[in-house]
Amino acid sequence: MVKISQPIKLLSLSVFFLSCPLFSFSSPEFSSLEFASKNVKTIWFEKEDLKTAYPFLQPGSGEQLALSFDIIEGDGATLWYNIVHCDRDWNRSDLFTSDYMEGFEENQVTDFAPSFNTRINYIHYRISLPNEDVRFLVSGNYVITLWSADNPGEPLLVRRFYISEGTSSASVIFRRPMKPGTTETHQQAEITIATGSLPVTDPYRQVTLTIMQNGRPDRMKSGLTPDFVSAGRLEYNTLSDKTLMPGGNEFRFFDIKTIRQTRQNVKAIDFVNGVYHAYLIPSDDREFKPYFFNEDFNGRFVVAIEESREPEREADYVWVWFTMPAYQELRGGSLYVTGSFCGWQNNAASRMTWSAVRGCYEASVLLKQGWYNYEYAWVPNGSAAAEGYHFEGSHWDTENDYLVLTYFRDPTARYDRLTGITLANTRAGSRQ
Repeated sequence: MVKISQPIKLLSLSVFFLSCPLFSFSSPEFSSLEFASKNVKTIWFEKEDLKTAYPFLQPGSGEQLALSFDIIEGDGATLWYNIVHCDRDWNRSDLFTSDYMEGFEENQVTDFAPSFNTRINYIHYRISLPNEDVRFLVSGNYVITLWSADNPGEPLLVRRFYISEGTSSASVIFRRPMKPGTTETHQQAEITIATGSLPVTDPYRQVTLTIMQNGRPDRMKSGLTPDFVSAGRLEYNTLSDKTLMPGGNEFRFFDIKTIRQTRQNVKAIDFVNGVYHAYLIPSDDREFKPYFFNEDFNGRFVVAIEESREPEREADYVWVWFTMPAYQELRGGSLYVTGSFCGWQNNAASRMTWSAVRGCYEASVLLKQGWYNYEYAWVPNGSAAAEGYHFEGSHWDTENDYLVLTYFRDPTARYDRLTGITLANTRAGSRQ
């Protein structure tokens, strides 16, 4: 009896383990704060034929949202990721994984390739969502966390994204602010939400709005309640300052799509110690200068190389040198160069230092070849956010994108529904 039953037991165990994912590594402790390890570079979201997409998906679009990034000097380590559903305040929701997603809780990144013919070696990774392993069941805020199998307790990359259900719609009109002191420097959106078939019984508690300028977490207002309620309509008018936002300025830009010669706003390119260095034309202080319109990517970047059709693997990394003339060191804070290329985060990698010898602030940032937008941010000591419009200025007629996100707290559900996302532009109007 024993000799017969033992192989059957072993066979049953083998079948069981073959039917389960081979998860040998536990995920890091959850945090919804966006983060990137210092060797993770060039992080961007894209959709088909749209390299500068904002990180959200709409129902019925048939689109995939792709997250791409590089690991500098990587050796092709196995990466894993998980996805967590959050409430409208970015706390982990009460849903189980099976409630918001079909597929395994943890999945391996299978789309990756090493760089080719570059001075700085890297591994390029890409994750498309949804995919064969992940299918979303409900709308809301989501967080994707990636880690290496070699170091499972530490996150490599944390990014936020959104899934909309399209059951509400928003119309957005931009008006010049009337509040004293903001008429020349700020922008204000007048927003009307059509709730459609949503069972709204208490609009001031159930429905909240989040607006975000150019996808920037430092230019975001959340938890907004309506100023006026009528049948099937919620209005956020310009009599209050709920939607008031500094207009900022058109972004500075430079072109490093080639390292064989200089392009826009690049003064010189040198090859030093086996690495390319691009020196930008010194910036000017625009704080008190008049506004001029120019086409930009609203703070974003595009990876590109003139000599190749496969920039994701063949674009090289370049040390880009930023210079802001200043005859004396500014007290009480720090100056940073910022943009989507650094996740709008003011950290040591983007901090500028003052040189008494050269009479300027300067910083060098390692960036992949392409076309970049950027600006300068002055951050007071003890603060995490930039203050005022030092070096850049702010204008009411600056061209900007705004994301308008509508959340509905359904008393019959255990999560905050993201019922609609509208992308509006101060010059082009709004679209769902």
